[in-house]
Amino acid sequence: MRSNRLQPNPEKTEVLWCVTARRQHQLPTSPLLIDGCSVSPVKSVCDLGIHIDSGLTMQTHVKRTVLRCFASLHQLRQIRHLVPTATLQMLVVALIHSRLDYGNSVLVGLPAYLLRQLQSVFNATAHLVYHLRARDHITDALISLHWLRSPERILYKMAVLTYKALHVGSPRYLSSLVHVADVSG
Repeated sequence: MRSNRLQPNPEKTEVLWCVTARRQHQLPTSPLLIDGCSVSPVKSVCDLGIHIDSGLTMQTHVKRTVLRCFASLHQLRQIRHLVPTATLQMLVVALIHSRLDYGNSVLVGLPAYLLRQLQSVFNATAHLVYHLRARDHITDALISLHWLRSPERILYKMAVLTYKALHVGSPRYLSSLVHVADVSG
């Protein structure tokens, strides 16, 4: 780094050890010395808005995303009587769905319990838009809003990214990673 006249910024530099949950207790907790700067290991890091935890389970990302979405829902609940339903739907899509959909391609293969946490945000949002009670079924509301459930949204995003990598002028570094499998044999 020093040969290129670069120095680490200790306030922005983080070290994340990635291991399974069983090995977490074996990790060193003492700070590392990186190019003369002391850097303490952390349990999770945020890169481009995606929170990555040391077990690579995406629990931290889901938890923080859900908390932020429910905070926005709380604010929207305060103004829902002041705006028309169509405007409320636009606000929900802009403030809630954009957060849930951002980077959701890294959530492929997420365990069901984490997908349920993400789905709870969609359910609460539909309750807000249609003024439903807690015991009302949500399926009809989601259908009328044309909203996919969390697992389907993630798969749809991956399908779109794959299609674009194969058929739309995507960068060569992406299209070279995608190959069509021969399933006839």
